[in-house]
Amino acid sequence: MALVNVTDVVVLDNPSAFTNPFQFEITFECLQELQDDLEWKIVYVGSAESQEYDQVLEEVVVGPVLYGVNKFVLTSAAPNHLAIPDGDILGVTVILLSCSYMDNKFIQIGYYVNSEYSEEYDPENPPNPIDISKVFRNILADEPRVTRFPIDWSGGNSSFPDAPPVQSETAEAADAENEVDMVNDLEGEDEEEEEEEEEEGEEGDIEVDIEQEERDENNNKISNEDSMDVEQMNKDISAF
Repeated sequence: MALVNVTDVVVLDNPSAFTNPFQFEITFECLQELQDDLEWKIVYVGSAESQEYDQVLEEVVVGPVLYGVNKFVLTSAAPNHLAIPDGDILGVTVILLSCSYMDNKFIQIGYYVNSEYSEEYDPENPPNPIDISKVFRNILADEPRVTRFPIDWSGGNSSFPDAPPVQSETAEAADAENEVDMVNDLEGEDEEEEEEEEEEGEEGDIEVDIEQEERDENNNKISNEDSMDVEQMNKDISAF
């Protein structure tokens, strides 16, 4: 049984300028006082082509963690746009929020991030160089992808015999696979949209559906536990 349950994440200052800090208001419940601190991390996926462009924006330690409900705001600087390939600054990417206990990751939350230019431009000839002050981002806060990892909360203490130990390498391997899968999701959606557009073009009657599903006032919060597949997300991003 997990001793820490993340119950809510609110994305603050969203949408926002690309250069503004990221802000996440995190609420979690602790079922008992922990022996060690919690380690939180924010990672920005710079390119779907390679993980070498991933940027760790923030790593913080939160503690001591007491029994009950806890809330804090996790902030980080914006990614260094100079370390991102020019072709990947605009469009869709992924930001990952994760938490570990005793070097074992037990939760990871992924969000799609769409960055757009404030001025119109020809898609075939994007602005070069990009004026980063004209780039704005929008985190799809109502569509989090959540993955939970079982870990040994005892840290080797026999008082938690039912908790199976999980090595850090296991979570890292799952992260690498998940990051690419999140992009695959986008690629599949993009292919379906292209097929639909082709069919509508053949009929000579293209209709644009501007209706969107109604979202509640708390659409910046985690409302369900969708399994986050980062590998699929990365493949989806590469299609944009």
